[in-house]
Amino acid sequence: MMSPSVIFTAILLLMSAAYYAGRKRAFAVAGSRAGLAQMHSRPTYYGLLTAMWCGIPALLVFSAWSVFESGIITHLVVAGLPDAIRDLPADRLNLVVNDIRNLVSGNIVSADIDQTMRSAADHYVELQAISHAALGVVILTMAMAAIAILMRIIAPSLRARNQVENIIKWILIACSTIAIFTTIGILLSVLFEAIRFFEKISITEFLFGLKWSPQMAIREDQVGSSGAFGAVPVFAGTLMISAIAMVVAVPIGLLSAIYLSEYANRRFRAIAKPLMEILAGIPTVVYGFFAALTVAPFIRDTGLGLGLDVSSESALAAGLVMGIMIIPFVSSLSDDVINAVPQAMRDGAYGLGATKSETVKQVVLPAALPGTVGGVLLAVSRAIGETMVVWMASGNSAHIPKPWFNVLEPIRTLTATIAGDMGEADHVTGSARYHVLFAMALFLLIISFVSNLISEIMVAFAVFHQTGILILAHELFFGRR
Repeated sequence: MMSPSVIFTAILLLMSAAYYAGRKRAFAVAGSRAGLAQMHSRPTYYGLLTAMWCGIPALLVFSAWSVFESGIITHLVVAGLPDAIRDLPADRLNLVVNDIRNLVSGNIVSADIDQTMRSAADHYVELQAISHAALGVVILTMAMAAIAILMRIIAPSLRARNQVENIIKWILIACSTIAIFTTIGILLSVLFEAIRFFEKISITEFLFGLKWSPQMAIREDQVGSSGAFGAVPVFAGTLMISAIAMVVAVPIGLLSAIYLSEYANRRFRAIAKPLMEILAGIPTVVYGFFAALTVAPFIRDTGLGLGLDVSSESALAAGLVMGIMIIPFVSSLSDDVINAVPQAMRDGAYGLGATKSETVKQVVLPAALPGTVGGVLLAVSRAIGETMVVWMASGNSAHIPKPWFNVLEPIRTLTATIAGDMGEADHVTGSARYHVLFAMALFLLIISFVSNLISEIMVAFAVFHQTGILILAHELFFGRR
């Protein structure tokens, strides 16, 4: 049986063959070096155009066929089942369909295999084989027809380069559109569920309530039949850990970027910069283990030695490790922005008698300030959206520390609440406890969106006002002198 992977591989091979066929046909049409000069496009573009006409329609048909194949085959299989099975309730019928699919794939089914199930599975396999064979024939026919047509129309007047560039442009537009609609879909799916929560609980209670206890009973006579959905403790925990992380990441990241950009020699920079960026590639769960098993016990033991009451899991432990984790975001972006400052600005400062440190402080940093602020705001978004570190090391206690901003107590964040309560809330899907998680996700998206928007504005400010920053830096320099 021709599987989808074999068909997909065949499409790629046909595209490769079409490229070489189109390129060879262009050389044949040109006939000589002088003929090549008369061609509108280079032979490579004729090959690319042939490959695109061969592969893109075939890939579109392959994608659409793969999407609708399973549903159509399932419908035909269900139509062939006995009336007693087809008349079952929807949930029971879905279980039967899942058993048939599991039987086809060789997995264990939830019920005993009878002759009806075996016949349905055989029917499913037969229809699947017919579908794959038909798909292979259709795609092969389309690809060969496209190659034949292009072989006939390749001529010196064919604007192959223009067509290839237009096709690439539309592919890029399609990819961008998919990304935009995916973002809109995520936002709307979260928004609709959040609205259902705010129909049950007022937004003022959610935003300004001081108690977080979302446990709700299924029956009215049970204890705790009404929960408390004040999200202030969760918001406070998120802001606390993000603030600790930024206190660690911003100075270290910014100062390391200044040193690597302005003071370090090329050999040291070539070694140190990749080593720092390795921190960004470490899985967050590894940071979580490091925070829970190393940093948190160290902070607790140190605090006990100083006579302080320190929890075994605290905001300080999670914040410190998260700060280490996001150092590469600050340092890499700041380093790129500082390196983008024109060398002429530095040379001008040196020509006016400024020292190295004065040039960095009075010229380079003001010029790079909007870009570095944008990098810091992106790091803030990363810190607010982190889950594993805070889930494993923060203690997950939804309360407001006393005294305020006591970093030695356990706290809870938005992301940890969503990750931890989603599994527990599955059995009460549709309740306020379930929908409050989407309300939290909505506010998390809003915070991240605002941070990213501000960072984009700051970067745009750096691009369009660099000349004005140079004048300002010059005035600041002479003002200081």
